[in-house]
Amino acid sequence: MTPGAAATNIPVRLEDVSVVHGHVTILDRVSLAFTPGPPTVLIGPNGSGKTTLLRIAMGLIAPSHGSVTWAGRTSAPPHRRAIVFQRPAMLRRSTAANLKFALLNGGVPRAQWPARTAALLELAGLSDLGDRPARKLSGGEQQRLAVARALARDPEILFLDEPTASLDPAASKSIEAIVRAVVARGIKVVISTHDLGQARRLGGDIVLMHHGRVIEVSPAAMFFSFPRTPEAGQFIAGELLV
Repeated sequence: MTPGAAATNIPVRLEDVSVVHGHVTILDRVSLAFTPGPPTVLIGPNGSGKTTLLRIAMGLIAPSHGSVTWAGRTSAPPHRRAIVFQRPAMLRRSTAANLKFALLNGGVPRAQWPARTAALLELAGLSDLGDRPARKLSGGEQQRLAVARALARDPEILFLDEPTASLDPAASKSIEAIVRAVVARGIKVVISTHDLGQARRLGGDIVLMHHGRVIEVSPAAMFFSFPRTPEAGQFIAGELLV
């Protein structure tokens, strides 16, 4: 990973984006930009559209309406952006071999694999587990490996979909430490979470979603201290949004 590399995939801009499946509107005319800087944190109840928004921004699905651009283009090299899902799949091979497979797919020269693998294992706190079968790792270790595997692609922007949803506090803290290390390297992180504490700890900007719409976008300090919408105030207070 190269700090200060040209941001050829960001900003990512969604303009009036909707996603409709049958008679169900999953995203409803969303306009949003992900720009360089601190993490953007997506929050909102289940079914609010956070995962679909990440998939759209990653380029995995196309909008039913509207447009998505990466640094002004409607297409961009997929190896400079990466996504980690809530339940990532582990390959039937060792921890280190999972990373080497990602390096292979990312077009990294084979001569660089040993050093890159060692660096990614260290970043993920898995240096002593390189030879262990990835599917034998704990849930938290697998999630750290998944993030490291995504970073093997040398992304400029990293999307994380509820990466700590099923983890205990210690494992969640480890993931947050990796996120901070990634941000320090100049990589833009966009993360969805249900954990308001995590949003406070990591967020630069907060995006509140509900029923497929963006309800409020605000710097984290402003969002939690001075919410501008009734929905934001209710969500911060722990009330259900219906």
